[in-house]
Amino acid sequence: MFSSPRRWGDGSDYGRVPEGPEAQKCSPEKNASFFSRMTYSWFSRIIVLGYKRPLEREDLFELNESDSSYIVCPIFEKQWRKEVLRNQERQEVKAPFHKEAHARKPSLVYALWNTFKFVLIQVALFKVFADILSFSSPLIMKQMIIFCEHRPDFGWSGYGYALALFVVVFLQTLILQQYQRFNILTSAKIKTAIIGLIYKKALLVSNVSRKRFSTGEVINLMSADAQQLMDLTANLNLLWSAPFQILMAISLLWQELGPAVLAGVAVLVFVIPINALVATRVKKLKKSQTKNKDKQIKLLNEILHGIKILKLYTWEPSYKKKIIEIREQELEVQKSAGYLAVFSMLTLTCIPFLVSLATFGIYFLLDEGNILTATKVFTSMSLFNILRLPLFDLPMVISAVVQTRISLNRLEDFLNTEELHPQNIETNYIGDHAVGFTNASFSWGKTGIPVLKNLNIKIPEGALVAVVGQVGSGKSSVLSAILGEMEKLTGVVQRKVSYEHFFEAYHITTFNLQSPCSQYQRTHQGSVAYVAQQAWIQNCILQENILFGSIMQKQFYERVLEACALLPDLEQLPNGDQTEIGERGVNISGGQKHRVSLARAVYSGADIYLLDDPFAAVDVHVGKQLFEKVIGSSGILKNKMDLIVVMESGRVAHMGTYQELLSKTRNLTNLLQAFSEREKAHALKRVSVINSRTILKDQILEQNDRPSLDQGKQFSMKKEKIPIGGVKFSIILKYLQAFGWLWVWLSVATYLGQNLVGIGQNLWLSAWVKEAKHKNEFTEWKQIRSNKLNIYGLLGLMQGLFVCSGAYILTRGSLAASRTLHTQLLDNVLHLPLRFFETNPIGQIISRFTKDMFIIDIRFHYYLRTWVNCTLDVIGTVLVIGGALPLFILGVIPLVFLYFTIQRYYVASSRQIRRLAGASRSPIISHFSETLSGVSTIRAFGHEQRFIQQNKEVVNENLVCFYNNVISNRWLSVRLELLGDLMVFFAAVLTVLAGKSIDSAIVGLSISYALNITQSLNFWVRKACEIETNAVSIERVCEYENMDKEAPWIMSKRPPSQWPDKGIVEFINYQARYRDDLGLALQDITFQTHGEEKIGIVGRTGAGKSTLSNCLFRIVERSGGKIIIDGIDISTIGLHDLRGKLNIIPQDPVLFSGTLQMNLDPLDKYSDSELWEVLELCHLKEFVQSLPKKLLHEITEGGENLSVGQRQLVCLARALLRKTKILILDEATASIDFETDNLVQTTIRKEFSDCTILTIAHRLHSIIDSDRVLVLDSGRITEFETPQNLICQKGLFFEMLTEAGIPEDSVTK
Repeated sequence: MFSSPRRWGDGSDYGRVPEGPEAQKCSPEKNASFFSRMTYSWFSRIIVLGYKRPLEREDLFELNESDSSYIVCPIFEKQWRKEVLRNQERQEVKAPFHKEAHARKPSLVYALWNTFKFVLIQVALFKVFADILSFSSPLIMKQMIIFCEHRPDFGWSGYGYALALFVVVFLQTLILQQYQRFNILTSAKIKTAIIGLIYKKALLVSNVSRKRFSTGEVINLMSADAQQLMDLTANLNLLWSAPFQILMAISLLWQELGPAVLAGVAVLVFVIPINALVATRVKKLKKSQTKNKDKQIKLLNEILHGIKILKLYTWEPSYKKKIIEIREQELEVQKSAGYLAVFSMLTLTCIPFLVSLATFGIYFLLDEGNILTATKVFTSMSLFNILRLPLFDLPMVISAVVQTRISLNRLEDFLNTEELHPQNIETNYIGDHAVGFTNASFSWGKTGIPVLKNLNIKIPEGALVAVVGQVGSGKSSVLSAILGEMEKLTGVVQRKVSYEHFFEAYHITTFNLQSPCSQYQRTHQGSVAYVAQQAWIQNCILQENILFGSIMQKQFYERVLEACALLPDLEQLPNGDQTEIGERGVNISGGQKHRVSLARAVYSGADIYLLDDPFAAVDVHVGKQLFEKVIGSSGILKNKMDLIVVMESGRVAHMGTYQELLSKTRNLTNLLQAFSEREKAHALKRVSVINSRTILKDQILEQNDRPSLDQGKQFSMKKEKIPIGGVKFSIILKYLQAFGWLWVWLSVATYLGQNLVGIGQNLWLSAWVKEAKHKNEFTEWKQIRSNKLNIYGLLGLMQGLFVCSGAYILTRGSLAASRTLHTQLLDNVLHLPLRFFETNPIGQIISRFTKDMFIIDIRFHYYLRTWVNCTLDVIGTVLVIGGALPLFILGVIPLVFLYFTIQRYYVASSRQIRRLAGASRSPIISHFSETLSGVSTIRAFGHEQRFIQQNKEVVNENLVCFYNNVISNRWLSVRLELLGDLMVFFAAVLTVLAGKSIDSAIVGLSISYALNITQSLNFWVRKACEIETNAVSIERVCEYENMDKEAPWIMSKRPPSQWPDKGIVEFINYQARYRDDLGLALQDITFQTHGEEKIGIVGRTGAGKSTLSNCLFRIVERSGGKIIIDGIDISTIGLHDLRGKLNIIPQDPVLFSGTLQMNLDPLDKYSDSELWEVLELCHLKEFVQSLPKKLLHEITEGGENLSVGQRQLVCLARALLRKTKILILDEATASIDFETDNLVQTTIRKEFSDCTILTIAHRLHSIIDSDRVLVLDSGRITEFETPQNLICQKGLFFEMLTEAGIPEDSVTK
């Protein structure tokens, strides 16, 4: 399905340009002088400041306006829309003649070219001038050698040549650095544009498309594929520049050596096809690696989101094994790529040698009188050295093009995937009802099985509509259909439009007390408010979660807080409504999440409210307040009438008022009575019920799995810590240890041998040329020349062997380091306590497994190798030139001092800028991941543009750091290359001063080495900086190593295999707190259960019910006292020995992507017959048998293709498989209907009749028949007796029964 251009808007919503204080920090580049801009002197202020103290984000210069995402994104989006339209027009023209015309997709490349073509042409012009200047140096060197061979009496022309050489290389430096600056920033703008387009597309795709692209895959598109496109753009000019340089070099070599140069061309022609084969192989490896990375990110994302389940069920080793299996596949691909790199390194080093060897050999054969002079040799060698990089770069860039084609295909597949169809719902309807279905059928895909069938529903204005039914009957799907989230197969769906506003507004009735911010919402965001069944909470302060982009109106805001029962929570929060809420609301309870979600909807001032199971997670007294103050007759959302729709197997079974339906069949009466007790309603607009007294007999206790915030989790999400100062040498040492000391010393030895042989080749040539001038006897010289050529060839062969050995050793060592560091990281993460995952954004953790491990896998060993090579090159160069021109040493000393001074200033700033850049990447991933999980809510509220704006803001923050990093690199390069250029000038002047005392061969050798030292010194300093700045990735990967871990999984003391055999649980003066600086969550808990006893655990919000279960599993460790199970203190055994012997049905129904069988039995311990048996006990057998693949049915990410109730039943089935002596039910039936709940409770009582059961009460009726009830209040035990005795005591338990409307005589043993 092609993207619909009109869905993308006109791009004007992007238009934010920095103003005020932010604008004042904009880069001074625009107003800098020409000289300052060419040398980047305007950036010196940041370099000096970074040397004096660690840089902070506020110190950095802002982007130039043209480089910001606010400008780049709308321009590119406009071009993409044009390309989509052009493609549609092409298909319409071709369709009558070509049946396969529909296969053509809009081209991302054309859209990118049309957006950035002018700046790309500008970059190409810089590259042309730099390449031309690079060939001027050998020509000037040639004239200097000629000058030395025929030295006149006056040497002014020699000084002229020396000055010309300096001017040429300095101009080349300035132009090349401008090329690099524009080139890299343009590639960053392309990445920014791609990220913006992917993000916007993610907000538009249909549910079918969302199943095709998992969260991990979409995140990978933003990170890996967009990065691949950026990397190619940075090297794109090499596609024409490399052939241009090769042709220029060959033409100049022809002038020196004549037709003999064709021998060198023949070598090139032979080698380039081999490189093409290598590129083809690299393409396959890249494709395979991309799939592996997708799988790893997807699995990691699910593991981190479901880490609590993994810990409770002791599944960490199983999922660790799965991650390592994927990682091993990655490393196999990496090993193959490494071996291909051996060939690439051989090509880089040996092709110039082979070309020169073949050329010189043929040169001698063509004419036996040909003699290699210093002019010919060193001019030719300089040209061969220039040939080295384009010969290496060309196959690499061709390979990169091939790899990027894969990324482009993936990006185009996503950008052209199916979007939500506006025609799924008719929004221009004007009539008597607010929402209407006429013979409407829906599915989750165009070709899918209908989920809703033949709906005929008319919802009047101002109505409350309660949609009820059993698990999987289609209740939530009805709301999704109204939101337009489902594919309409047949029929008509209408949603009424209010013509009071220019934008679509579905007006049913008005508030008695209008929200002051509602006009803003209607004008800008639409008129639907949605409360999802699983509350979606943003990682921001609580106030922002409620305002959700609306204007703050204090009076109405406070009324909403009061109505949604949030004021007591604000008193407990450390910073009130300014407290930061963690990812997915991890630091607030389930009930608090739902109340925040409800407050968000109420404050929005919408016209239609869609509330999916709004009271399933609040306790009785809170539910009563919500009903009266929000949706009751005197609440903020008042109603005029009521209607109940009963769903059954995707159809409307019955519809009418409450009293009308009660008078029908007995079975329906039972269902509605269950409904009235639970009030499991999906309410539409002005929610209230006629028989409100009956409805308020709510038997729901808060689905609260955490202590109150004043007792337990008073924490906010931690911002990523940015290290300051230098990277410790211990970090580098840790990498070298993982690399393996044997491989380290072998690598150093091979690179030392490679450089010594390289120096030997050049010295041999110099001696050869010097000797050739004094040979007059032709026959004798012919024999000597042959020997010289043979030795030259032998030295080249030795160098090739050293290169191959070094590349092979590097591959082996880097693989060992990657494997070790990744395994340590994974092991450290899995051993971290649960509170770590509740206070650290998942994006930070995933960033270490992706970006940081990528640097360790691919880049860090390359930087180390290059630095060692450059170090040896620099030492060799200084020794060679110093041996020929001793005075050169005197000139080098101050220049080396300046090198180290510049390096010290640069490293201090660059290191911190890179750290800031690394920290700024995590929010991009976190925000995108958060958006994907809440996309239904965002679309329902109509807030797509606001979230797009937020995405641009976090991307821009990363761009600011990237921009400053690029400019700092250019600042360094200009200064280092200037010093290198001065070395060249100094060496050239010394050769002129030496007069006739120096041989022309030595002149050629010295100047050619001096020309190379510029690049070597530049690379040496740059790679030293790269090592230190990229070592931050090793630092981040090793960061978790020193954090507090959980207790060991297995300890020396292990319980008997049959433990626990009685199920006696004893708490003795037990105390627990979530952090050392917080108050006690449990205080002086002392009680003992009997074997096979059924204990109900109740209490109001924050009483400490779920903390008790967390302590049993040692999710929360003790602060005092102890827990004894069947005579063993649980603190004396390993966590897996403990948790593996306990059983729990958790509150949150977490499923992982994979088969249903894998979700039930990830360790593959049970037979199919056992799985079918537990499915039958959980009342899922009939549903699973109806699936095409049955047990092999694929569960999508997060279990989204099952209803929440079905997910809860799958979790119950897990517990039935893991039958142990002790079972904890933590709000286990929170998401299933009343009738199914009764069946499940019966199953639990029967199947676990010989077990000790601790039930954290969800509905009071589920613990009425318990042997004893434990009542908690503020972390203490207030009552612990049989239900009958507790009623007689008239205490807290009796109050809760009264509030729930449960009669005393129903409490029987």
